[in-house]
Amino acid sequence: MKKVIFSLIALFFAGLTVNAQDAATPQPPVDPNAPEIVFEKTVHDYGTIVQGADGTCEFKFTNTGKEPLILSRPTSSCGCTVPTWPQEPILPGKSEVIKVTYNTNNVGGINKTVTVNSNAKTARIVLQIKGTVTPKPTTTMPEKPAEQVAAPVSK
Repeated sequence: MKKVIFSLIALFFAGLTVNAQDAATPQPPVDPNAPEIVFEKTVHDYGTIVQGADGTCEFKFTNTGKEPLILSRPTSSCGCTVPTWPQEPILPGKSEVIKVTYNTNNVGGINKTVTVNSNAKTARIVLQIKGTVTPKPTTTMPEKPAEQVAAPVSK
């Protein structure tokens, strides 16, 4: 009896799996007038920078579509990377920038992403920043040689 119940349960789940794979998700038709977002670059390489250096970079883009482009709130892969984006719609043919600021107080490798969502034909684009932050060089005060130390004047 247990074998029969187990077999029926297995067949039920197998049927669900097959149905889930057969059901194709219909894609909405692409609007030929929709905005199109084209970035000059999608990867920014800081190279090697020193701890505490300016970690701001810009990703310039253009709306090459026929309708205004509206960006949703871009999201970063961590709290150490903060994107700033235009809040107003970008008209066709106009360019704007998304500024990304990385906290360079963190020493080590940089490999972070910012996901940009919009109403463009390509609704999601991932921007990447990479590089390496090296520790700030330590500065020490040079010691004065013994002969240059001031001595009291004798009368």
